[in-house]
Amino acid sequence: MNKYKTLHLWMIVPMIFMQLGIFRDYWGDFSDNAWSVHVHYWTGTVWYLYLILQPYFATHGQVPKHRTNGIIGMFIAGAVCLTAFSMLHRDIVSAERSAEMRDRFGPFEPWFFYGVAAVEIVMMLAFGYAVIKSIVHRKQLENHAWWLISTVFIIMMPALGRGIQNVHVGMQIKQWPNIDIMPSLHMSVLLILAMLLAGAWKYNKLKHPATWLAVAVNIVNFFLEPIGKSKEVQAFLITVIKG
Repeated sequence: MNKYKTLHLWMIVPMIFMQLGIFRDYWGDFSDNAWSVHVHYWTGTVWYLYLILQPYFATHGQVPKHRTNGIIGMFIAGAVCLTAFSMLHRDIVSAERSAEMRDRFGPFEPWFFYGVAAVEIVMMLAFGYAVIKSIVHRKQLENHAWWLISTVFIIMMPALGRGIQNVHVGMQIKQWPNIDIMPSLHMSVLLILAMLLAGAWKYNKLKHPATWLAVAVNIVNFFLEPIGKSKEVQAFLITVIKG
């Protein structure tokens, strides 16, 4: 386990990227955020903190504390997943409002919000699967650890994507609403993949199935636009989420 003694320090990097990405969207209109947004933000933040603290406990002689916090962490993971699913209805409502309020929503057309809802379903299913696999492999420490670490890169896109998107839109605000929002999201995906693969290379996990899963999820994120524009996907989301 010596090679993992500094893992907790490396895990601070994605935490910083996540917080910088979501900072303006969350804290910029803090009082206007719905209760579900607050709960999801804080459960997600606590999950990231756990993925810094838990490797530290495991590699610095505090295994009992690591195990106790691991049980609590599974509760947090469930909250992250369920609160994300609870916010999908907001995405569908935003899609409907953007069609009616073009001047306000500008480049964020209905397909964008349908795409966001679709890829978030994929992300959270993958997140849940990775957490369950970490429980199944809890006695195989390297497998257990890497399944959990992969969750950081599986669910990073919404936070980081919003941050880069805000900067991108801000730089082109004079062109509103004729702004292509996808380059910023593509950049976000590539940045996440770079961090994921760098970490996988450092810890010799390039061929680990958790790495493949995180890569696959981010490839899906890369194709948010065609997914969101699919009439079949839109019909499915409206039927399942709005009823």
